[in-house]
Amino acid sequence: MASEGAYSFSLTTFSPSGKLVQIEHALAAVERGDSSLGIQATNGVVLATQKKVKNSLVDETSVHQLASITDGIGMAYAGMGADFRLLVRKAQKKALEYKLTYGEEIPVLQLTRAVATVMQEFTQQGGVRPAGVSLLISGQDHEGPQLYQVDPSGAYFGWRASAIGKNFQQAKTFLEKRYSSEMELEDAVHTALLTLREGFEGEMTAKNIEIGVVESKGSFRVLSEEEVADYLEE
Repeated sequence: MASEGAYSFSLTTFSPSGKLVQIEHALAAVERGDSSLGIQATNGVVLATQKKVKNSLVDETSVHQLASITDGIGMAYAGMGADFRLLVRKAQKKALEYKLTYGEEIPVLQLTRAVATVMQEFTQQGGVRPAGVSLLISGQDHEGPQLYQVDPSGAYFGWRASAIGKNFQQAKTFLEKRYSSEMELEDAVHTALLTLREGFEGEMTAKNIEIGVVESKGSFRVLSEEEVADYLEE
C-alpha cells in the first residue's frame, strides 16, 4: 500500500487513512501564522491579533490582520495574508449582494456559511489548492453577539472563545480558564490582551497588535493605536 507521502501532492484523492493531506499542509501554514483570537461577550465580540512586521523597513501602518466585511461584521485570520485578502473580497461581495437583494445586512451565520463554502470548494477541484488560512468571523445581529471559526477544509463552528495561529493550543487553554459566560466587552478586551501576552515574543505594544470590537449597538470597528495603548497601560 502506498505511503501517506504518495498522496501529499493530490488535493482530490484521499490517502488510505482517510486524509486529504494537502488540507493538513494548509493547517500547518495556519499554525505558523501570527496569533489571533476572539471572545464573545454578553454585549459584543472582541477580535485581537498579533501584527508582526517581517522587516523594520516595512511601514507597519500598511499591515493589517483585521478586516471589516460590513458595518457590523469583522474578520481576523492566521496564515497566508494573500488568501485572506481574496476571502475578504468574496465575503464583502456576498454581503453587498445580500443587502441589495433584501435591503438589510447579511446575518453573521449566513456570511460565515458563504465563506466556508468557498473554502470547501477549494478542497475538491483539480488545479487549485486549499486556502492557507483559518478565519475568525465576528458580528452581532438578531441572534445577538456571535463568533465563528472557519478552517481550510471549509468546516465552521460557533465559539464562545477561540484562538488560531501560532501557540493556538496554549491560548485556548488560557481562555478555558479565564472565560466566563457573563463576561462583558471591557472584560473581554482585557482577557484578550492577557491571552495574547501569554505567547507573545518581545514587548507587546500598540503597534504590534490589533484589536477589533463588535459593540453593543452592532457596529464593528478597529481600535486606534491610542485606544490600544490605553488598554495596555491599565
